[in-house]
Amino acid sequence: MSDEKSTNTIDDASPPETAKNALAYLAAKVKKPTGDVFLLGVLAGAFIAFGAILYLVTAAGEGFSGPRHLLSGLGFSVGLVLVTVAGAELFTGDTMLVIQRVRDRLDRGTMWRFWGVVYAGNLAGALLVAILFVIAGGHLAGDGAVGLAALETATGKVEKGILQLIASGILANMLVCLAVWMAQAARTVPGKILAIVGPITAFVAAGFEHSVANMSIIPIALIVKGFAGPDFWAAAGTDSSAFAALGVFGFLKNLLFATIGNILGGGSVGLAYWYAYLRKVG
Repeated sequence: MSDEKSTNTIDDASPPETAKNALAYLAAKVKKPTGDVFLLGVLAGAFIAFGAILYLVTAAGEGFSGPRHLLSGLGFSVGLVLVTVAGAELFTGDTMLVIQRVRDRLDRGTMWRFWGVVYAGNLAGALLVAILFVIAGGHLAGDGAVGLAALETATGKVEKGILQLIASGILANMLVCLAVWMAQAARTVPGKILAIVGPITAFVAAGFEHSVANMSIIPIALIVKGFAGPDFWAAAGTDSSAFAALGVFGFLKNLLFATIGNILGGGSVGLAYWYAYLRKVG
């Protein structure tokens, strides 16, 4: 017994062992008190917002650049690293609770209530950091380049059509949930970080839609558009009329359909691994 324990602390988990780890990880989530779940949701929303801010800082600049997008994705991965290592409840990762649903270990009402509490917490945390970031003048960095990056990124997001948002949301959360899943294979913090960075960098660099990330990126842009002073617009070399498509309705549309896509994407990863490794567990 001691030899087995010693081996397990050294070696990372195999795919079947990872599936069992993920099952225990998901089962423990819904046992937490609602207040704790909401607080951990707020923290996750804030952590992802920190990653989104780092994304904007690294994305700031002229034109499309593959290496810059890759660097931006790497910066954004800090958000999920914080969520995983520090411990928080992120809605997109929690979509894999469908595994517990198909195993009949979680009723539909409890799953939706849990998702609702986490989603509300994520939104609250993301909005708080977005507001504080603009108050702190973060959008002014680089002669307004960071604020301009937020405006351009958010405008691109709200201009996407419904099917595009859903498809992009599916792809985004397949990668996010793969990162969460692979982190369950690692025995150490460095191992978890390495497991997370690749998939998250890929989804951000590709420009896919992550609902919780958009809870901070688009509000930052909305606040800048509505409240930035003339000094910002002069430094950025543009004005608010250039971002006429950016508004609250566009934000809500993006959030709705990106969320639907995220549920489908995360659910597909969870169901695939349930079928491959867990359906005989019971």
